[in-house]
Amino acid sequence: MSDLSAYEQTQDGGFGDYVQLLKPRVMSLVVFTAMVGLIVAPVSVHPFVAFTAILFIALGGGASGALNMWYDADIDRVMRRTRGRPIPAGRVSEGEALGFGLALSAISVVMLGLAANWFAALFLAFTIFFYAVVYTMWLKRSTPQNIVIGGAAGAFPPMIGWAVATGGVSVESVLMFLLVFMWTPPHFWALALFMKDDYSNAGVPMLTVTHGRRVTRRHIFVYTLLLAPCALALALSPIGGPVTLAAALVLNALFIRGAYLILRRDEDRAEADRYKAERAFFKLSLAYLFLHFGALLVEASLRPFGLGGW
Repeated sequence: MSDLSAYEQTQDGGFGDYVQLLKPRVMSLVVFTAMVGLIVAPVSVHPFVAFTAILFIALGGGASGALNMWYDADIDRVMRRTRGRPIPAGRVSEGEALGFGLALSAISVVMLGLAANWFAALFLAFTIFFYAVVYTMWLKRSTPQNIVIGGAAGAFPPMIGWAVATGGVSVESVLMFLLVFMWTPPHFWALALFMKDDYSNAGVPMLTVTHGRRVTRRHIFVYTLLLAPCALALALSPIGGPVTLAAALVLNALFIRGAYLILRRDEDRAEADRYKAERAFFKLSLAYLFLHFGALLVEASLRPFGLGGW
């Protein structure tokens, strides 16, 4: 082992490494969708309660990320996209990551219950369990449907935000869940297409590995078609309105077009242009979700002036 490798295996993790364990990019999506779910709910929440609730939902999302990195340390060492993470790089031990994730899980759930209500807290606990155990420990390594079923974990935050305000579940919160749930498979399958052999090398049965890239392209197109009605239903719901409907029409037209361009491609063509269409679709998918939920925020901000909503 080189001196540098030895150093990497023994150095202590810094603050930034523990932040990285929380998967801050994923956490930003959790925070944003949960915040939108809370704001668009028909029950007002005191600003301090809202802030603390979102903070603890964010910590719960981060706890899920840390537990995921702890369990997946073996395959993270194999995949090019993840081998620089704190555990594979030797900056944080697996035991430290596990303890960190469990501690944050307990703190986030208990504090959300005290700050908001116990229904929302139990919902957060279930979400952490679903992501860490159902998805990470079971589905991810056992079925090509891993990201389809496991995607529910990332779709729960707007429902949790709604539950913070209302103490329950409603049609509107389920529609927000469905938007994220149906968006997740084409988003991740597009990533899998241009990550090439990462998943096969790690032994993860992603659809690209088990059924091939041609089948994956068809699945992306089908799920994109199924996603559009979910977006339109949300736009036509009580928390939607003209702004949300306009966003849904434009974004889904672009998304379906992107999926169709991917459907028409063969692997030789995709390889030749470095998966340009797949990368473009993946970037569009990020904007797609943030703009949909952003439109809901705009709708909610216009309602006091009699301009938003139906």
